[in-house]
Amino acid sequence: MIDYTTFEKLDLRVGTILSAKEFPEAKHPAYQLQIDFGPIGTLQSSAQITNRYTPADLINKQVIAVVNIGTRKIANFESQCLVLGATEDKDVILLSPESQLPNGQQIL
Repeated sequence: MIDYTTFEKLDLRVGTILSAKEFPEAKHPAYQLQIDFGPIGTLQSSAQITNRYTPADLINKQVIAVVNIGTRKIANFESQCLVLGATEDKDVILLSPESQLPNGQQIL
């Protein structure tokens, strides 16, 4: 268990995927994503979501991500945010808003 003040430190935001490309250097099948978070800029992320989504499926899709998690080096790529999803039978289903929201909208 964590206390609420620890949870409050997470910065969860809505972003729109601008580009998605295959990431053959990753240990597990993944895509490299460029995500527009509006006023905080564009961040990149590596996401293991190749079972359910094609790169074309992802363009203009809004997602929820943790944007203050720091940079993580994956092969030759720097992942700057963590896109959130839930798993179902080993497939990751991305979390996304029910309605279109402004990029950078904070999740409270």
